[in-house]
Amino acid sequence: MAMACRALLILAAVLLLCAAECRLVHAWKRSYVVYLGAHPYGREATAEDHARATESHHELLASVVGSKQAAKDAIFYSYNKNINGFAAYLEEEVATQMAKHPDVLTVMPSKMMKLHTTRSWGFMDMERDGQVLPDSIWNHGKFGQNVIIANLDSGIWPESNSFSDEGMAPVPKRWKGGCTDTAKYGVPCNKKLIGAKYFNKDMLLSHPAAVEHNWTRDTEGHGTHTLSTAAGRFVPRANLFGYANGTAKGGAPRARVAVYKVCWNGECATADVIAGFEAAVHDGADVISVSFGVDAPLADASSFFHEAVTLGSLHATIHGVAVVCSGGNSGPFEDTVVNSAPWVTTVAASTVDRDFPDQVTLGNNAKMRGISLEASDLHSNKLFPVINASSAALPNCTVHHATNCATGCLDPAKVKGKIVVCVRGGDIPRVMKGMTVLNAGGVGMILANGEMDGNDIEADPHVLPATMITYDEAVSLYNYMSSTSEPAANISPSKTELGVKNSPSIAAFSARGPSGTLPYVLKPDVAAPGVDILAAFTEYVSPTEVAADKRRSEYAIMSGTSMACPHVSGVTALLKAARPDWSPAMMRSAIMTTARTQDNTGKPMREMDGKEATPFAYGSGNVHPNRAVDPGLVYDITPNGYFTFLCSLGFSTKDLSRLSSGKFTCPAKPPPMEDLNYPSIVVPALRRRMTIRRRLKNVGRPGTYRASWRAPFGVNMTVDPTVLIFEKAGEEKEFKLKVASEKEKLGRGYVFGKIVWSDGTHYVRSPVVVNALD
Repeated sequence: MAMACRALLILAAVLLLCAAECRLVHAWKRSYVVYLGAHPYGREATAEDHARATESHHELLASVVGSKQAAKDAIFYSYNKNINGFAAYLEEEVATQMAKHPDVLTVMPSKMMKLHTTRSWGFMDMERDGQVLPDSIWNHGKFGQNVIIANLDSGIWPESNSFSDEGMAPVPKRWKGGCTDTAKYGVPCNKKLIGAKYFNKDMLLSHPAAVEHNWTRDTEGHGTHTLSTAAGRFVPRANLFGYANGTAKGGAPRARVAVYKVCWNGECATADVIAGFEAAVHDGADVISVSFGVDAPLADASSFFHEAVTLGSLHATIHGVAVVCSGGNSGPFEDTVVNSAPWVTTVAASTVDRDFPDQVTLGNNAKMRGISLEASDLHSNKLFPVINASSAALPNCTVHHATNCATGCLDPAKVKGKIVVCVRGGDIPRVMKGMTVLNAGGVGMILANGEMDGNDIEADPHVLPATMITYDEAVSLYNYMSSTSEPAANISPSKTELGVKNSPSIAAFSARGPSGTLPYVLKPDVAAPGVDILAAFTEYVSPTEVAADKRRSEYAIMSGTSMACPHVSGVTALLKAARPDWSPAMMRSAIMTTARTQDNTGKPMREMDGKEATPFAYGSGNVHPNRAVDPGLVYDITPNGYFTFLCSLGFSTKDLSRLSSGKFTCPAKPPPMEDLNYPSIVVPALRRRMTIRRRLKNVGRPGTYRASWRAPFGVNMTVDPTVLIFEKAGEEKEFKLKVASEKEKLGRGYVFGKIVWSDGTHYVRSPVVVNALD
C-alpha cells in the first residue's frame, strides 16, 4: 500500500510539472503585427485623429485580453498615421483570437529580414566619371533640392562629406521629420540630412543582442553606403585605400536625405520596418529606398500581407511615395527574387566597367589573373613557397576546416613565410580566411573558387597580399602544385582598371525571376550597378568589418543588390524633381522602358559565366537615367489599379474595403492578372491563346507611335492596333497584345520576346515573357 501511495504521489507530481510546463509553453509570447487596413484620414490628420486611432487599438486588443491596461502594456507600436494597426507582444492564443476578429485584416508574427549586401566582404560604388549619372541636365544649380529620399536601413555616419549641407537652401517647409536621436553620439540634422530616427522595439523583444546602442548612428556601414549611393554630395578624391579614386556622387546628389534605422546587426524586424515606413511617409518623403528583404520568396500572393516590406510599400504607394527595393542575393538560381510586389521597383545587380586585377606568377612562369583590393607588394622579383591549406591543418582541426582556412586551423610551422591556397566558401568570410593565414605567419593568400563558384570572383580589401581566382584558374594552379615538389608563386599588387569590356553583365549573386510569389509580374524590374561600388562608409568599423582589422576609411567598396537599389532610388528622385506630377508607377515605367539590354560592346548583356542574360536576370534592362526623363509614353497604375489586381488575386471586397477605407469595391468580374497595366508583360501559363491589354499615356509632345515586336520562340504574337496617335499630353490609348502557342514548339519553358513603340525619337520597350503549356 505504501509503495502504491508513493507511486501515486510521484505520478501526481509529474502531472503537475507537465501542467506547469504546458502553461509556460502556452504563455510563451512573441511580437505580432495586427493589421487593420487604412485610416479614413490622410497626411493632414491632426494629433487628435492619431490619438483616437491609438485609443481604438487599445480597445480592440482589450476586447480579447480582458482589460485596457493589459492591452496598453502589450502594444509597443500603434500605427496611427497612414497604416492602421498595431504591434504587440502577445501569446499565440491571443494572436489567433485577434486574427478571427471581424475588424482585423491579418495578424502576422514578427520575422527577421536581412540586408542585401554579399556580407562576405566583396563590395560596390556610385561615382567616377559619371558611370551611372553623366554630367547633364541633372547636375545644374540647385536641381533636386525639393526632393526627399528616405532610407530604411542601418543608420548613417553623419560626419561623412557625402552628407555635407554646404550651399544648400533651407529645408522645405512641408517636411515634418527631424533628428530625434538624443544619445551622446547621436545623429544631428543639417540642411542635407534632414531626418534621423531609429526603431528597435521589436528587435529588443525578438533579438535583443542585436541592439548595441539606442541611436541612429551606423555601426556596420551598410546604411551609410546605400544612402550616399542614392544621394551623396560631390566628394573629390574619394577612394578605398587608393582604389577607385575619383569624385564620388550619389544618384541625386542635391536631394535631401532622411534615415530610418530599422536594421540592427544586419537584421530587420517586421514591426520596426512597418514603423519606419509609416514615419517616412508621414514625415514627407518622396522616395523610400529599401536594401533588405526576406530570405526567400513568399509562398504565394495570399501571404502578401504577412510581409512588412510588401505591406509598408503598398501604403507608401497609395500616398504617392515611390518605393525602390533590392531584389535579393540568392542568384544565380531561378525563382529567388524577393520584394516582388507590383507597386515597388525591384532592382537586380549588374557590373560596372571597372575592375581591380592583379596577377599570380607561378614557378613555371605561368600567369593567371585574379582580383583584389590589397596593394601590398610581395617583392615582384621573388617567388614564395606555396602550400595548400589542406596540408597545413593543426591536429585539432579537420582537413575540411583547414582547407577553408578556418580561424586557428593552420599550423604556423608549415605556413610561415608561404603563400597559402584557401578554398572559397565554408561559411567563412573571405577576409577572415586571410586573417587566419596572416596570424599563422603566411605572407600571402590565393583564394580559389570551387566548381560551383565558377568564374564569379570578387575584390576584397584583404589584410595581407591576396587574390581571388576563378575555378578554371584554380584547376590550373592545383595541377601545377601537384607537378612539382617545390611549388612557388608571387602575387602582384592589384590596380584600378577602367573601360572593362562586356560591361555591364549581371552579377552571379543577383536573385532571378520568375517570381514564384507573383508569376504574373516580371521581377526584377531593372538592373543597376551593384558590384564593387564605392560609397561612403562608417568609421566605427573597418571596411572589412573584421574586429581585428584596425584600418578605417571614409569610403568602402561593397557588392550586393543592396548597392544596386539606391542607384535606382536616386534616379527616381531625379525624375520626381523633373516631373513632380508623375505617379510612382509612371516613374517606374520611364525607368523600365528606357533601360538598355546591351553591354558596352553592343552585344546582349550576359551572365557572369558568359551566357546571354534574360529578363529574369535584368528585368527590362540596365538603368539609363538620361533617357528616363523623356520616355515619350508611360504605363500608369493608380491605387485603384492595384486594388483591382488584388481582387484578381483573390482578395475579397471586404479586404479591399479595409485597404481603401471603404472607398473601393471589387468589380463583379475582376480582369485577368496579366492585364495589370505593367511596363513588362508576362503570361506564366499560356494555354493555346490569350489577349493581354495595356494602356499607354503620352507624357511628351503629340505624336504617332508605331509598334514593332519580336515574338518569343514558338509563340505567334500580334499587336492591335499597330499605330497609336496621341494629340496631347496626358492622353491615353489602349492596345491589345495577342499570343498563341505553336503546338509543335511546346516544352521550352519560359521564352522571351519584346514589343517596342516608337515615334522615331522615343523607343518605349517592354519585354514579353511567355510560358506556353499547350
